[in-house]
Amino acid sequence: MRSAATLPAGGGRSGRRDVRAAARSLGRGRLFSRRGRSSRGGAPKDPGGRAGLGAFVLLFALLPPAIGAGERPSLDSIGEALGRVRVLRETALSPDGEWVAWVEDLEGEGLEGPSAIHLVPRGGGASRGISVATDGRPHHERGVRFSPDSRSLAFLSDGERAGQLQLYVAPVGGGPARALSHVSGQLADPSWSPEGRRLAVLYVAGSTQPRGARVPYKPDAGVVEERVDEQRIALVDVDTGALREVSPPDLYVYDYDWSPDGRRLVAEAARGSGTNNYWTAELFLIEADSGQTRSIWKPPLQIAAPRFSPDGGSVAVIHGLMSDEGVTGGDVFSVPVGAGEAKNLTPDLAASVTWLGWRPGGEILFTAHADGGFAVGRVLPGQPATLVWQGPEVLSSPSVDRAGRMALIRQSFTFAPEVWAGEIGRWTPVTHVNAGTAPLWGEAKSLHWESDGFRVQGWLIAPRGVEPGRTYPLVVSVHGGPSGAAGPSWPVRWTAVLPAQGYYVFLPNPRGSYGQGEAFTRANVKDFGHGDLRDVLRGVDAALQAAPIDSRRLGLIGWSYGGYMAMWAVTQTNRFRAAVAGAGIANWQSYYGQNRIDRWMIPFFGASVYDDPAAYARSSPITFIKNVRTPTLVLHGDRDSEVPTPQGYEFWHALKTLGVPTQLVIFENEGHAISKPEHKRDLLSRVIAWFDRYLGS
Repeated sequence: MRSAATLPAGGGRSGRRDVRAAARSLGRGRLFSRRGRSSRGGAPKDPGGRAGLGAFVLLFALLPPAIGAGERPSLDSIGEALGRVRVLRETALSPDGEWVAWVEDLEGEGLEGPSAIHLVPRGGGASRGISVATDGRPHHERGVRFSPDSRSLAFLSDGERAGQLQLYVAPVGGGPARALSHVSGQLADPSWSPEGRRLAVLYVAGSTQPRGARVPYKPDAGVVEERVDEQRIALVDVDTGALREVSPPDLYVYDYDWSPDGRRLVAEAARGSGTNNYWTAELFLIEADSGQTRSIWKPPLQIAAPRFSPDGGSVAVIHGLMSDEGVTGGDVFSVPVGAGEAKNLTPDLAASVTWLGWRPGGEILFTAHADGGFAVGRVLPGQPATLVWQGPEVLSSPSVDRAGRMALIRQSFTFAPEVWAGEIGRWTPVTHVNAGTAPLWGEAKSLHWESDGFRVQGWLIAPRGVEPGRTYPLVVSVHGGPSGAAGPSWPVRWTAVLPAQGYYVFLPNPRGSYGQGEAFTRANVKDFGHGDLRDVLRGVDAALQAAPIDSRRLGLIGWSYGGYMAMWAVTQTNRFRAAVAGAGIANWQSYYGQNRIDRWMIPFFGASVYDDPAAYARSSPITFIKNVRTPTLVLHGDRDSEVPTPQGYEFWHALKTLGVPTQLVIFENEGHAISKPEHKRDLLSRVIAWFDRYLGS
């Protein structure tokens, strides 16, 4: 890490896949894993200069005793508690409902770190691992899928060669796994054909660059040209292992599904760069034998999760305004395979669908963000949608069997993630890996308030052990996106650490967020920073009425779009005494030409920056930069393709020039998500130190 600073440290668009790993890395309080191996970040070459353990502990030893230092726990004890939480990623329920599989991170490194697959009978019993590794080291294991007859489990593993995933099949009843592929490139998302003799998989031939815009980009050198590696659907014969690419070579496929007869596939795909064209993806039909491809729907907005109906006559898909691939929310649409128009099946749903799946009778199950929590619903084409379960939890990675039972990961502010399975709303726990984990924070309340005719929701997390007669500082944490939501998940990163250090934390879901329906999600189009900031500030008023918060000690933090909101807010109000802007956008006009995913902006701004520069200037913090008085810490990865580092430099340079207290910290060889353990620790330590300095008295 290198730092350009004017003050000493003591003084989406979100990377949601990585934040839990940050807490676990902090939790270990060292540079080694639970098993004593060096973690992927490795030990720092210069522990003192690279914010190693010595600097980490010393930094907190020197903090001012402003927020009851004698009463709050040490960072080491907080970190150890957070580090004990085990991270669960995927679930798979066998078609007959008898088996549950799931993926667990081994060292909290996120999707790029080692993981393991576990298998257990749904009715109870001992779990066992599924792996091909024979060297005793952890490997990447993911993509678990049961065969149609429930007897085999397909998965991806780099057990033969580190960093190169291959496709495997293992018998559910026990026995060695068999390698089906021996390729060089990226593999993802295997899926069995209906008859069970083939597996489809997403394949980028020859690629060594992990998928997605959040990973660090490769630095440019020499003549800069865009190289497009298309992700194609490949079919693998289960008996012979023969692999054949079937989708067109100029089409990048994001998601897909088999037709019930196994003759065709439906694909969510776009031509050109996969990183930059998700927002223009169409729905295509691909013949499995010939590869013949035709578009059946060019949607007005983004789509996700295409799934064939049981009769093969239509495709259900999620459609809505989405700012990040993989962070899904919208309505359920039905698209006919033959002639006809796409139809919205959930037009009045006051929620944002995140996942869907068909039941044999033609009913669609879905999960959704709903009023700050989650819901499970169902809809039959031609009938109104209904919510059959709703609660203050976060549901992720659902999987269903033929009878409609569901396996999924459940978590909330009060219980850490576990795998559950069973009838909808009557799930029973499959795992107990986080049993006994106690919160480090106090009560979490769901707040509602009115803003410009909208009913807005947010979460207020209290410190543990709030004392009568005492007031506390508040830090507002704005989520990334803007299409996203702050939900009641087990807190990580600063959401966990700040309450443990004596702060209230407020998580608003302003307009543009998921959870209140599509009209609410689209309410920030051509209005970034204006209406959504009004929602946030009115939410702060609601928080002040709901809890003993000192209105003179308010802070603001965010990453990606949340980082933009931090930069924007300090140009519009002096209400916050300190701010932290992570991977934020200072200038939408310059950002348009710097980032590698500019296509996402057109649905939100209505035109490119070259056609309507005023729309971009109207929402740019740099336009109003001379209003800033708030001390602001700026954090950035140096190889971020979603929000390039010049944005951080531009904001920091302006504040420095104007005499506003500021600091810029650049994390070396990091993308949009800060992933190296030593960098995560350093980031959290700086965040706490910044707020302690400015909100501590």
